[in-house]
Amino acid sequence: MRIRKSITRIAAVLVWAACAMTAIASMEPTDVKAPAAPSRLSETGLYDAEGVIDRRNLPFVPQYPLWTDGAAKMRWIRMPEGATIDVSDVDSWRFPVGTKMWKEFAWGGRKVETRMIWKAAENDWVFATYLWAEDQSDATLAPERGIANVVEIGRGKRHSIPATEDCHACHQSSPSIVLGFNALQLSDDRDPLAPHAEPLPPGALTLRTLTKAGRLYPPRPDLASVPPRIRESDPVARAAIGYLSANCGGCHNDRGPLARLGLVLQHDAAQDGAQSVPAPEPARVTSVDAAGRYSVPGIPVDSSRIVAPGAPDRSALLQRMRSRRPSSQMPPLGTVIPDSEAAELVRRWIESLNATPRDHQ
Repeated sequence: MRIRKSITRIAAVLVWAACAMTAIASMEPTDVKAPAAPSRLSETGLYDAEGVIDRRNLPFVPQYPLWTDGAAKMRWIRMPEGATIDVSDVDSWRFPVGTKMWKEFAWGGRKVETRMIWKAAENDWVFATYLWAEDQSDATLAPERGIANVVEIGRGKRHSIPATEDCHACHQSSPSIVLGFNALQLSDDRDPLAPHAEPLPPGALTLRTLTKAGRLYPPRPDLASVPPRIRESDPVARAAIGYLSANCGGCHNDRGPLARLGLVLQHDAAQDGAQSVPAPEPARVTSVDAAGRYSVPGIPVDSSRIVAPGAPDRSALLQRMRSRRPSSQMPPLGTVIPDSEAAELVRRWIESLNATPRDHQ
């Protein structure tokens, strides 16, 4: 994997290099070369002949949106007619060949980039990012190396188009290549405290609409009748752990290259309703009062915890959320501005934890 020259990105790339290489090596080889992405966004199938979103592309909204420096986002998915998503592993959905997904990023009401992922063959996903023209007429395919500093999004802060290797590092660290389109994110039991929650647009896909349309196989009517949710009774804990699942669990899970760290922040929908007594959330079990590899600066090493019950100042997870130093920030890619709303939510959750943090509820 190439290490990009920008000094501010060296630490982040090094953190992700081993992760991405392991994920890529684990993919099954194929003799069929995936086709190249079209050179213009207008050629990808997102729009119809009139220049509006093709009606076959259906919108969706994750209940816990991924933080990208305050960008306004819109998302669409198209699957081949009559095709279904394999949900035999409810925590690792498998999509039919031909699936396309798009995500549009805008700041200040102007579209900046649109990303596309396309399952072009059984074992080939095409990742492409398109940069919008100043006149907003169309977007052109960005080079694989990405484009640095394309737009100012805050004082002294600029957004960069990601390199293709950055896309691979995130998507291939998750149990499913597709992020943000899973049982928890499409649950009809929406979390009212979810940071940056977005209203559902008309026609938006949820577990209920997917079930009704017969798009999930094997059929899972229970996902509509008893929608997945974070297994926490306290609203603040539910929202904080849901945010961590969406924003951190793609890499910090029990199946990807970072599983060896033992920090699991991704919600396990397979455990929803599986026991008479609800299983504790993996984030609670693996982070609260647990020692991590990163120690909070300025305090004794043996006092630092991933999440220190009742002590935000000793909690490495919160400190890294607040940081945008390349050597310490989390997530390490895709953001140059801390998510202050989410950090405050996590701070409140940490402060609320009792003296026996490993006990559920």
